[in-house]
Amino acid sequence: MEWLNQAYQALLPWIPLITAIGIGMAVASTLAIPWLLVRIPADYFVSRRRPKPDRSLLGWLIWLLRNSIAALLLIAGILMLVLPGQGLLTILIGVGISTFPGKYRLERAIMRQPGVFRAANWIRQRYHRIPIIHPDDPEYRHQESAHDLD
Repeated sequence: MEWLNQAYQALLPWIPLITAIGIGMAVASTLAIPWLLVRIPADYFVSRRRPKPDRSLLGWLIWLLRNSIAALLLIAGILMLVLPGQGLLTILIGVGISTFPGKYRLERAIMRQPGVFRAANWIRQRYHRIPIIHPDDPEYRHQESAHDLD
C-alpha cells in the first residue's frame, strides 16, 4: 500500500492541471459538437461524394496537422475515461476530424444509433438546419455500396 500512497503523493500537484484540462475539454466538446453537426450536409451519411485529397505540400501539412490534433484528442479522450473530463465526446471529436480508412463506415455506425441520431437532429433543429438523412433511409440506400463506406 505504500507504493499507492507514493503514487498519489506524486500526482497530487498535477490534479489542478488535470482538472483544468478536463473542464477545458468538456467546454470545447460542448461547443465543437454542435458546430460540426450544423455544418455537415444533411446527406453526409448517405452521399457517395468524398473529398479528394489535396496532394500539394500545403495539403499534406494540413493533413498532418489535422491528424496530429485528432491523435491528441483520441489520447486525451482515452485518458479522460479514467480521469475527469468528457472522454467519449473527446474521442468522437478526434475520430470526426481524423482521416483513416473506414472512417465513414465508423461514422455511419455511430449515426445508426437511435439516441445519437435523435440528438444530432435535435441540435440541427435548434440551429434551424434540415435534419440529417438516416444512413439506412430506403430512399437513399441504393446509392450506397461497399466501396463507398471507406
